[in-house]
Amino acid sequence: MLALIQRVSQASVTINNEVNGQIGPGILLLLGVQKGDDQASADKLLKKVLAYRIFADADDKMNLSLSQTGGGLLVVSQFTLAADTRKGLRPSFSSAAPPALGEELYDYFVEQARRLHPTVETGRFGADMKVALLNDGPVTFMLES
Repeated sequence: MLALIQRVSQASVTINNEVNGQIGPGILLLLGVQKGDDQASADKLLKKVLAYRIFADADDKMNLSLSQTGGGLLVVSQFTLAADTRKGLRPSFSSAAPPALGEELYDYFVEQARRLHPTVETGRFGADMKVALLNDGPVTFMLES
């Protein structure tokens, strides 16, 4: 399971001209599910996301986690993260999970996130989404379970 996380001042996801989810300061998480991923992969990745220290402390050092700051978490499905781009000029998605598994694990990830964190917003799996963000830093990391 893959997560591209971005520290944001604000972020939103719009579907069919309607805002589906939005947060203030926090993390925009683009979530990719790969073949072989399971609930244990999701749990491991979520634990890492919530504890990853990318927010500034009183000394302006990246030393605080999302759990510590209480910021928002916006989770958006992003199957293209699983693309193999090593060869040629067209991505291969052979390592991406089939849609049914991807949606199952995306839903599970979001459910667990809502259980563990107070502010979780989402996009919609498989939808054509418009994602807007104000990256703070910029700070962006790729995490894997």
